[in-house]
Amino acid sequence: MCGICGVVEKKGDNRQLVRTMCDMLAHRGPDRAAVYQSGDICLGHRRLSIIDLTTGDQPIFNSDKSLAIVYNGEIYNYRELRDELGRRGVTFQTHSDTEVILKLFELDGPDSFARLNGIFALAILDERRERRLVLARDHFGIKPLHYFQKDGLFLFASEYKAILLHPAVKRQLNPQALHHQVNLRYNQTNETLIKDIHRLPPAHFAIIKDGVMRKIERYYQLAPHIDHGKSAAAWLEEIRFHLSQAVRRQLVADVPIGVYLSGGIDSGAIVAMMRQAGVADINTFTLGFNEPTDEIEDAQLTAARYETNHHALRLDLHPMRRMPEVIWHAEEPKVNLLQGYAMSEFVSQHVKVALGGLGGDELFSGYDIHKFILPFNRLHRLVPEWLESAVAAQLSELLYRLQTRLSPMRFDEYRRGLQMILATGNVQKFYLILRNVWDYDRSHLERIYCPDFLQNDIAPVANEFDALFAGGREMTPLEQVYLAEFGSKMVNDYLLVEDRMSMSHSLEERVPFLDLDLVTLGFSIPAEKKMVGGETKGLLRQALAPYLPAPIVKKKKWGFTFNPYLQFQKDLKTTAERILTRKRIQEDGIFRYDYIRAILDAKPHPRLRWHYNYLWLLTGFYIWKAMFIDTPAMPDKSTPVESFYG
Repeated sequence: MCGICGVVEKKGDNRQLVRTMCDMLAHRGPDRAAVYQSGDICLGHRRLSIIDLTTGDQPIFNSDKSLAIVYNGEIYNYRELRDELGRRGVTFQTHSDTEVILKLFELDGPDSFARLNGIFALAILDERRERRLVLARDHFGIKPLHYFQKDGLFLFASEYKAILLHPAVKRQLNPQALHHQVNLRYNQTNETLIKDIHRLPPAHFAIIKDGVMRKIERYYQLAPHIDHGKSAAAWLEEIRFHLSQAVRRQLVADVPIGVYLSGGIDSGAIVAMMRQAGVADINTFTLGFNEPTDEIEDAQLTAARYETNHHALRLDLHPMRRMPEVIWHAEEPKVNLLQGYAMSEFVSQHVKVALGGLGGDELFSGYDIHKFILPFNRLHRLVPEWLESAVAAQLSELLYRLQTRLSPMRFDEYRRGLQMILATGNVQKFYLILRNVWDYDRSHLERIYCPDFLQNDIAPVANEFDALFAGGREMTPLEQVYLAEFGSKMVNDYLLVEDRMSMSHSLEERVPFLDLDLVTLGFSIPAEKKMVGGETKGLLRQALAPYLPAPIVKKKKWGFTFNPYLQFQKDLKTTAERILTRKRIQEDGIFRYDYIRAILDAKPHPRLRWHYNYLWLLTGFYIWKAMFIDTPAMPDKSTPVESFYG
């Protein structure tokens, strides 16, 4: 795992700038740094040595140096591809997966990217015809890649803090991205919170020439083909085979590997498949939050069954003191950063690579929201959309006005439940209300934002989900939701957090459930087979029952996250009150202070968890803003949280 960056600019030598950009990314690759310039293109690389420790340094070139590559990631099928290339007459100078990517590109061009089963963000300098830069990002967006272009200048980097080092990049807030961040708790656009800095979408490549992006194109499209013909027994056998294959593939490394072990079945399955693959010495790691739902004891059950070298950590009671550090690494405010940051810090003291269970819930129906949607599968098809838009939508708006005027905040949850039911017939709206998107209540924007901020003509969050729900009635509502979750929250929330928090401590995290073949399998299983008897992960539980302790197979899911209600009573409220002051909020002119104050003054209640998440996001936003917008120099990640008070 590594960090990459680069500049395309006609005016002279950019090697010193790229060295500085590499320094900004040093946490992603502490082992080595390299810079290479040819003509107007300069590439930078920071290396975290995982495969081919002696000859795998980058850039790597082809035989006549007409191609050069820097890349971040791991290709799990590189040995098979290397054997194939050998049969095609290709010779190699290293044992690295990086050279395999380059030689495959040399023969097949951008068509080669779809064949890479792994995690990657890459840049290839191609001088065979005309000098051009080719960028690509992996199929599911596991590795990040940002870019900026203006007036013949093109910059790219794994993290945009490196892009900000160029004097041409102005630090301006992107209001649309902020609206997504506040509303969804992640940003679904291909923009960032910094205006004019974009993210290359997953499964896309781009061609840059003379500092201008000439082409951006999708090389892979996840297209579910639901197979209704297989028996449950056949599905169970296929799940076990593909999960075992995925874990075996991702064990490739020349350094020790560990496992993030929660008390659930996904990470437990990885441990089981590692043992089945013959791994004798398995390191497992678990994190607790000092909360009733901690999974440390549950994780110990799996660790004991497989006799792993198990390590457990409990967070202290005041984790928000580390908010500046985590926001510096994440480059955006989020509510689920602190636990990943602490976990990667802990794990990195023992191993350089960790496998995690992310993706299992998306593939095998593991979230509670799936249980809410399942009963409406048939109803969505029976209720015409015109009825929802003509009648139910008007009732929903009336319901919002009545509830916000007549009842306390804690009743918001019941009101949203009724609005969700009124959205029956419109799967996209039903799902987004369930995810707490409040764009459908347009008057709520006036409670959240100041009038001047609303002049920015903020587009609804729902617009970014139109393409994700384009499958329409050819898929069941729940199958549409699976696909939408996979292309939205997983990429721009969970995977972003996994990458930034693991790489903050130079730890490579791998996600076996996002193996290409396993994903294809997961999206071919009918929804009614995945949720046996309405139970989340019903089919996966059956598949893994022979491998895991019975209490783990049967237990209810609890996410790897803080309880916002409990955190509010620890240090969220005190931190928010010190940072979200009336003076700061009113002078900034983005958010309405009276709404913030109402949440702070309300009697604490578990049903206010979405409101506490809102406070958490705003607290993080003002730390982020002080770091990335309000200062002309790059921020210091070690700045104590107290310095943001007042």
